[in-house]
Amino acid sequence: MPKANFSFGVGVYYSLFTTNYSLPIMIYIPKTFTVESVTSGHPDKVCDQISDAILDAYLKEDPKSRVAVETFGGHGLLIVGGEVTSHAANVDAEAIARRVYQEIGYADTLKIITNIVRQSPDIAQGVDTGGAGDQGIMYGYATDETPELMPRAVVQVHALAKGLEDLRRAGKLPWLRPDGKTQITVKDGRVESVLVSTQHAEDVSQEDIKKALTEHLIAPVLGNIEGIHVFVNPTGKFVVGGFTADTGLTGRKIMVDTYCGLAPHGGGCFSGKDPTKVDRSAAYMARFAARHIVSAGLAKECLISVSYAIGRAEPLMVHALNEKGESLGNGALEKFDFRPQAIIERLNLRRPIYQATAAYGHFGRAGFPWEQ
Repeated sequence: MPKANFSFGVGVYYSLFTTNYSLPIMIYIPKTFTVESVTSGHPDKVCDQISDAILDAYLKEDPKSRVAVETFGGHGLLIVGGEVTSHAANVDAEAIARRVYQEIGYADTLKIITNIVRQSPDIAQGVDTGGAGDQGIMYGYATDETPELMPRAVVQVHALAKGLEDLRRAGKLPWLRPDGKTQITVKDGRVESVLVSTQHAEDVSQEDIKKALTEHLIAPVLGNIEGIHVFVNPTGKFVVGGFTADTGLTGRKIMVDTYCGLAPHGGGCFSGKDPTKVDRSAAYMARFAARHIVSAGLAKECLISVSYAIGRAEPLMVHALNEKGESLGNGALEKFDFRPQAIIERLNLRRPIYQATAAYGHFGRAGFPWEQ
């Protein structure tokens, strides 16, 4: 069977349809790509924030709580379900969900159903001894392109989405509403187009929306926008948003949460999971290690991959590549312990810090321990 090259977002090429499992041969940010972000009022992000707020509530009362909470919402209904083991916490998930929803900026009434049960003892017996709370693959990435050690377009697209919320909360553009998405397309190293879709009041024209957002949001974030195609609310109207217009689900914006498709994602989401779940904690540690490797000048770009077996403490694999696809060897990773308990202790993850991560990306933002 002929060989074929398959390109991930960062351009990590694997030779498919072979039995020798050839290693990646290069890493690159492709010449043409698109990245996106969403506001905190996007239905999926509302669910992420509710799940993480419930997680925080458990960790605040009992730092050793085991939490896996999922949220689904849409059209007047919100469902919170999952598995929790906690010896001290007494958490009102329904009250937390209502509070978060209102704080984001929504005033409509939701019917809320909760179904949170105790974690399976089959999983617990492996985690209790320091093993991974799940199995799978996690990735961490860093680049020297920006001070945030993230791709510039990713920093900018999150700044556009966060800027929408900041303008709304400041009252500078009173017709803004909570739901929104942003997108940037880059071609040959320059921004070719920018797209902003924002929920808005009924009594404002699309012409006024585009003019105001170009002046107060897009130009301040991107600088000189001459020659850039600017799209604002391309459907022509975005009055109905949030759960009134759409459904949301925890973990459905994993690319927005990580590297916007410019680096691999292992598949597991972050929100609603305590740090014994390596989907979350190992991805944070991989980013932490990649940042330090780039900051130390050992690579201009670094991609770290790590994998686990459920219930086992030692990872099955930890590997680091530079921008040329060259292995950095074990020396670059010798200061980083990827065992779940070691990650939790080094990054101090048994704290209620997670709701803040649930909008505008988990990486490239100050204040989180994996970014220090």
